[in-house]
Amino acid sequence: MSLQLAPVADVPWPPSVDEFFPPGVGGSVWITKFTIMVWIAVALIILFFVLTQRNPKIVPTKAQWIGESMYGFVRNGIAKEVIGHEGPRFAPYLTTLFVFISFLNIFAIIPGFQISPSSHIAFPIILALLSYVIYWYQGAKKHGFLNYIKTSIVLPAPWWVQPILLPIELAQILIIRPVTLAVRLFANLFAGHLILLVFTLGGFVLLGTGNIGLAAVGVVSWGMALVMTLFEAGVALLQAYVFVLLTASYVQSSLADEH
Repeated sequence: MSLQLAPVADVPWPPSVDEFFPPGVGGSVWITKFTIMVWIAVALIILFFVLTQRNPKIVPTKAQWIGESMYGFVRNGIAKEVIGHEGPRFAPYLTTLFVFISFLNIFAIIPGFQISPSSHIAFPIILALLSYVIYWYQGAKKHGFLNYIKTSIVLPAPWWVQPILLPIELAQILIIRPVTLAVRLFANLFAGHLILLVFTLGGFVLLGTGNIGLAAVGVVSWGMALVMTLFEAGVALLQAYVFVLLTASYVQSSLADEH
């Protein structure tokens, strides 16, 4: 006779894509789980920086040091390194972008939330459009609108290859840059959420089969879920960094004299 475990409970159906489109709170179409998470993130960020920077000390407190380190990391490690001498004036925006995306992404591993607004394509699209408007505005402001487009799409190449290169370069600055900026953030958080669901719900399903061998595999699945949670935390911060780094590189290209 094979040794079996008694079924523990009815296992709920796995979530569908509807989880990425949560229903409105109280019947509202505007207030959803995602919008509440965004409000929480904004409130926490504002509260943190107001409390830690309102009375700065020469010898900073730990909280002040954390806030200053966030800004210094983005200002010196991204804005100045990528954009150059004009980078510091973009540091406030880039820092805000980095901290905000990091907060949104970390929701993916916080119990009770366990999903990030970044896994809904609408939020990365809006963030990408903000960066898109900024680097287009900076390029048009410095070079003039038509001259900016010209210097961006006309490459130093023979005239007979220009008909091929011009549409490609135009598509890059108009479509490819903002789309890839949004999709990269969305895809990584979307995939990370699905991976965590696979290991977590897989453990419940295997344990609920009543077979001791499959139940043991279910325990391993839960262990992998814990490992992937730590991995997802790293991915959350990395994707925030990549988004800001690419935004800075696009701003740098719009300010460059030659493209």
